Amino acid sequence: MNPANITDIDLNLLKVFEALHDEVSASRAAVRLGLTQSAVSAALRRLREVYGDPLFMRTGRGLAPTLRANQLKPLISEALNKCRQSLALLDPQAEQFEGRAVTLGLSDDFEIAYGRALIEQVQRLAPGLRLIFRQTHSQIVARALLDRSLDLALASGGFSARLLSRRVLDEGDYLCLLDPHSMAPGQSALSLDEFVAREQILVSSGGFIGIVDEALAELGLSRRVAASTSHFAALAYLLKGSERLATLPGHAARTIAETAGLVVLPCPLALPQYPVELGWRTGGQPDPALEKVREAVLAVFA
Repeated sequence: MNPANITDIDLNLLKVFEALHDEVSASRAAVRLGLTQSAVSAALRRLREVYGDPLFMRTGRGLAPTLRANQLKPLISEALNKCRQSLALLDPQAEQFEGRAVTLGLSDDFEIAYGRALIEQVQRLAPGLRLIFRQTHSQIVARALLDRSLDLALASGGFSARLLSRRVLDEGDYLCLLDPHSMAPGQSALSLDEFVAREQILVSSGGFIGIVDEALAELGLSRRVAASTSHFAALAYLLKGSERLATLPGHAARTIAETAGLVVLPCPLALPQYPVELGWRTGGQPDPALEKVREAVLAVFA
């Protein structure tokens, strides 16, 4: 088969490729597409012939895409989305989103604080559309948008690259999160001395230094960190029943406190605020699914 000749290729193979890349499992791809696993395996054999590459390698945890498969994924998904958009033109008022998914990049503090509200808004504005939350942060978000592994993203900056657009949604602060049983009755604030005296949990991808340590260093002080974690969601379990505290973005601190029976107090340090921004790729034909998710994000932050 000549891979350059589109007339020789069954374009349904592209749907199988997309499902295999997303699900990294032939059995899950089959369930997603409503096919038998043998049909998916046959389609994969044909895809390998077309592209002259294994595309997916078997591992102990499923299928791992090859470099060529990762290069093909954004091109194939974009082509399929264009086809879906063209069918929507048959009845622009229908706005059928069944089978569509939008990948929204965000860190887990944003997911904790806003994920549920985003799901509910998307269900209201675009029934049938699936949200895929994918972890990202300001240092890597631009590349993820440009290589199309993300459709949209929420982050505290990082959208200054050419070909990206952004909109500032809010400005965030920091709060201290702790167990109410570790506080004095009626206590509503922490002194700097008490803050430094308490053991703390650090949330950091690196595990050693955070914004609190930088602010304390300017005052000639330091804190005692008992442990560090890369997941804000773990704080509900790490702080409950202990004397320790954590300092984290206010939007996540308030949500964790409300759901886990913890409390928030103002941070006694003067920490800088941070922007909360929505970013996306500039240009191209408007995609109704992306527009609906953008509308949902704006509604949540309104």
